[in-house]
Amino acid sequence: MKRKLNQKLLNLIEYYHLINAEILFGNSTINRNIKKDNQHIYGTKKQKLEKLKQKIKYIKNCELKENAKNIVFSDGNINSKIMIIGEGPGAQEDLEGIPFVGRAGKLLDKMLQAINLDRKKVYISNVVNYRPPSNRKPTDEEIARYFPYLLNHIEIISPKILLLLGSTALKAVIGDEQTISNARGKWLKKDIGTASPWIIASFHPAFLMRQPEQKKLSWIDLKMIRDKIKLINK
Repeated sequence: MKRKLNQKLLNLIEYYHLINAEILFGNSTINRNIKKDNQHIYGTKKQKLEKLKQKIKYIKNCELKENAKNIVFSDGNINSKIMIIGEGPGAQEDLEGIPFVGRAGKLLDKMLQAINLDRKKVYISNVVNYRPPSNRKPTDEEIARYFPYLLNHIEIISPKILLLLGSTALKAVIGDEQTISNARGKWLKKDIGTASPWIIASFHPAFLMRQPEQKKLSWIDLKMIRDKIKLINK
C-alpha cells in the first residue's frame, strides 16, 4: 500500500512539473493565458518540430502513450499559413503515425479540396498525439497534459489561420465557455506565444459523418477560410 502511495505521489509531482497548476485549478478546465512548457526550443523550424516530437515521446505515465502503437505528430507543410487542429488519432492514424488518414481524414481532404487546398498547403496536428483507447474523447487531464506541447507546436508553426476541428480542439485552445455549434463560423484573433493567428472553429469531419445535415454549416466555415486566405495573401 505504501509503495502504491509513493508511486502515485511521484506521478503527481511529475505531472505538475509538466503543466502549470493553474491549468487544473483555474475557473475553466484549462488556463487560456498561454503558458508554454518553460524549456525553450531552439533551431530551425524543422529542428524545433523534431525536438518537440522527441519531448512528447519522452512523456511518462501516460495511458494514451502506453496503449498506442505510434506517436501521431503531424502532416503537411511546415511553412503553411494554415494550421488545423483535430481531437486525437483514431485506429488508422495510430497504425500509420499520420493524422487524419482514416474515414474522417478522407472527408477532411474533400473539404480542403473544395476551397483549393490540400495537405501540401496546410499543416495538420491534434490536441493529443496518441490514440485514446477505443477512440474515446481525451479526458480533461489528458488535454491538460498535452496542452503545453500543443501551444509550443502552434508557436513553432506560427500560422496565420488556425482551424479548430471539433469540441475538443475548441476546449483546449479557447475554453469550454461555448459549444462548438455556437462558436463555429466566428473569427477570433489570439496571441499564442509569438504567434498571432486568426482562429476559427468548425465541426470535426467525424461528426459530419454522423450528422451529414451539418455539412452546410461546415461549408460556410470553409468559405470564410477561403476568403480570409485571400485577404492574408494581398
